[in-house]
Amino acid sequence: MTDSKTGYASRPPHPLAEPPESFPYAPSREDPTLAAIAKTHDLWIDGEWRKPRRGRFPTLNPATGEELSRIALAGPADVDRAVRAARRALPAWADLPGVERARRLFAVARILQERSREFAVLETLDNGKPIRESRDVDVPLAAAHFFYYAGWADKLEYALPGGRKPEPRGVCGQIIPWNFPLLMAAWKLAPALACGNTVVLKPAETSSLSALRLVEVLEQAGIPKGVVNVVTGPGEVGAALVRHEGLDKLAFTGSTEVGKTIQAALAGRPVSLTLELGGKGAHIIFEDAPLSQAVEGIVQGIFFNQGQVCCAGSRLFVQEGILDEVMDRLRSRLATLRLGDPLDKNTDLGAIHSLPQWEKIRSYLEIGKEEGAELWQAPAEIPSRGWWCPPSLFSNVTPSMRIAREEIFGPVLAILGFRTPEEALAKANDSLYGLSAGIWTDKGSKIFEMARGLRAGVVWANCYNRFDPASPFGGYKESGFGREGGLHGLLPYLRT
Repeated sequence: MTDSKTGYASRPPHPLAEPPESFPYAPSREDPTLAAIAKTHDLWIDGEWRKPRRGRFPTLNPATGEELSRIALAGPADVDRAVRAARRALPAWADLPGVERARRLFAVARILQERSREFAVLETLDNGKPIRESRDVDVPLAAAHFFYYAGWADKLEYALPGGRKPEPRGVCGQIIPWNFPLLMAAWKLAPALACGNTVVLKPAETSSLSALRLVEVLEQAGIPKGVVNVVTGPGEVGAALVRHEGLDKLAFTGSTEVGKTIQAALAGRPVSLTLELGGKGAHIIFEDAPLSQAVEGIVQGIFFNQGQVCCAGSRLFVQEGILDEVMDRLRSRLATLRLGDPLDKNTDLGAIHSLPQWEKIRSYLEIGKEEGAELWQAPAEIPSRGWWCPPSLFSNVTPSMRIAREEIFGPVLAILGFRTPEEALAKANDSLYGLSAGIWTDKGSKIFEMARGLRAGVVWANCYNRFDPASPFGGYKESGFGREGGLHGLLPYLRT
């Protein structure tokens, strides 16, 4: 068959090429600022809501401890059903012309933008993070990732050297953490779908609401049934997904301990694996740094999302000549931070995500004091309900202390001094982790010299915690392997 306008050979229309009537987007809610939460949530399998066979469990608002909804508890049979649905949907979705997949991913991004206030409120209620972060960072970045990978969907041959013909990996299991539920779902879903894969997504049991709400967006955008399936529940559900023989690819973001378990479980199986794990980011401040900006960067690096960030700058290395001044400036700045209601747009620090996480942070505060470090906490009025921790600084820290070596995952900063760039580099690299680092100096040559020597997947220069969909993200050592974001984020989802 030849196209009469172009003269080139054309292929018959693909059965999925015609979008639904609502395409590209048609918000289904009259007021997108509302985040009405259903009392119960089911499993999303093969384009339908399916009731769980094992019952439900509560998800709580971290700021109050109150129940928000009851989430479906998936079992091995549900996981099997989801994987089989993804397998059935794979041929048609993989064969869909890239330009058509691009249109649907573009629609997902547009709908997320249209419903951004709704998703921001939902994310804050379920996660405890300040609404300002959900509104200004999480939701816009999630939409940006779908926009970015929509642009790649019809250009995949340019992603591989030599113009080799790419093919999707197949059925992908994706397990995401609780600290950035919507954003992590976008990080994983967007490249997988752009490449023609189908997905079984397992969100964290304590923050599943935004992933379940995202299903509505995918359906609105014309993503066919079975292409994305969502199974919810605790770690045993993720374990069932890892064990399933129907997977071609697995992507996990979470703790290093669980990542090692997953890697061992997949040993000897033909399953592609990427792991984005824990971190103990080194934040290095030199004497020639612009201190006012650097202090703001320190605050952004460790107290963003209450420090519950894998790439948080939780180890602060300050050149000794400015150590006292930086400490004074930090204490003054932290005294101005507002801790409280996450839905208040003026709040700087919200609630710790869960009781177990709060207890872990509290235990490390005690460990630090027992090890001989000096604890300072910003003055803050602690709400009577929910789980909270004020901004906390440890001084007189040595590299051997547990608070300087282990991931706390909270608003706790360990501060150490250094004299020379070589000493800073040695101390920064003296870690099991290698996910992130930050450098503050006014000398470009020093930035490049330090960046070359740092064993970290991401190095920020005169900023911290800045993300872009076109930039790859991932770690070294026990921070995992593989990359998400950018061209590098496509490669794990392609085979040649």
